[in-house]
Amino acid sequence: MSIDNGIQVVLIDDDPHLRQALCQTLDLAGLKVLPLGEASGLTARLSRDWPGVVVSDIRMPGMDGLELLAELHGQDPDLPVLLITGHGDVPLAVQAMRAGAYDFLEKPFASDALLDSVRRALALRRLVLDNRSLRLALSDRQQLSTRLVGHSPQMLRLREQIGALAATKADVLILGETGAGKEVVARALHDLSSRRSGPFVAINAGALAESVVESELFGHEPGAFTGAQKRRIGKFEFANGGTLFLDEIESMSLDVQVKLLRLLQERVVERLGGNQLIPLDIRIIAATKEDLRQSADQGRFRADLYYRLNVASLRIPPLRERGEDALMLFQHFADEASSRHGLTLHELQPGQRALLLRHSWPGNVRELQNAAERFALGLELALDATPDNPHAHVLTSTSGGLSEQVEQFEKSLIAAELTRPHGSMRSLAEALGVPRKTLHDKLRKHGLNFANQSGDDE
Repeated sequence: MSIDNGIQVVLIDDDPHLRQALCQTLDLAGLKVLPLGEASGLTARLSRDWPGVVVSDIRMPGMDGLELLAELHGQDPDLPVLLITGHGDVPLAVQAMRAGAYDFLEKPFASDALLDSVRRALALRRLVLDNRSLRLALSDRQQLSTRLVGHSPQMLRLREQIGALAATKADVLILGETGAGKEVVARALHDLSSRRSGPFVAINAGALAESVVESELFGHEPGAFTGAQKRRIGKFEFANGGTLFLDEIESMSLDVQVKLLRLLQERVVERLGGNQLIPLDIRIIAATKEDLRQSADQGRFRADLYYRLNVASLRIPPLRERGEDALMLFQHFADEASSRHGLTLHELQPGQRALLLRHSWPGNVRELQNAAERFALGLELALDATPDNPHAHVLTSTSGGLSEQVEQFEKSLIAAELTRPHGSMRSLAEALGVPRKTLHDKLRKHGLNFANQSGDDE
């Protein structure tokens, strides 16, 4: 059993009379004490963030004070350990100080000496843990900035929300379009939480056949159904002590949703064909690309499950809402790809940057990452046409000469303007600041077409 964080002092001495007297001294001073008669097994009961100190006699049967000091500092070198020495053991105590003991007290010692040393050690321990917490918070912020690249207000807010939720035990619902990075966010929540040493299990509910989804999630006992010859541990049980990421939760059947709701409320799982309720210490992170409230109103998703999941939610903004984050992400992925393939990366030209900013990225970060990979490989690629951006564009990593770059930039500007509503060729020409005759020539040269929205060419 681990030692409660409310305990401030662990006192170890094999002499019951001295142990009782020292406990009384510490207790009267308002300190919470755990007295022990032996040192064996103590290290396994202390976590690295335990906020207390250890006071131990040196000469004890079994594990002595010096062995305990070495074992404790093997787990946490910053844990204050105060050693009690008998008369004539001062050389031994000096050896202990060199080995990292915080202080030593020679018997007989005054109560005030013990209290003073313990209080100073506790103050040092608080300072060490505070510094660790600050370093961890800084590391977490840097880690998030690397994983979730972008300086747009939406991404800054998302990183703040992830940092705040990661430290809690709350289940989380992630909302985001296809390719927006829902699993990246889920992994960040796990890795920045106290569960980081536990398993992270990701499962896409939409990719599971209806016939196996319950077995995959909840497990089964032998004979539970035809072909179930041996016990299977389900994903929920496998994720015990960690985090389970359930993507495309909207694709789950209503029957499975009932079982998921029970699991969320009671934190137990029952294998198919079994009668045993298995307790779970698990965090559920669900993700969807749909409006679950609307799905619930339409009877396709249970309303009670929606409200249970929607306590803590994170919305990942689509790439089209993130402004120049697209350029930053493209450069980030292109740098990674060029380094991975051992290639020299060409610099983005102004026309190419304009295309990246104008594109609506229906596939979000996943689409952009693929485009950056092709760019790094030196391949010519087309950005797919979309309803909002009906003209497919070509993006190449070949820089070319000045005239080629000018041509490419001119084409990108005209193509971008074609995505805006214009009722006539005159309106388009005025927007670009060129005569209509010149515009006709340039459209023909670049292979672009003007979709006349009004039927009027004036």
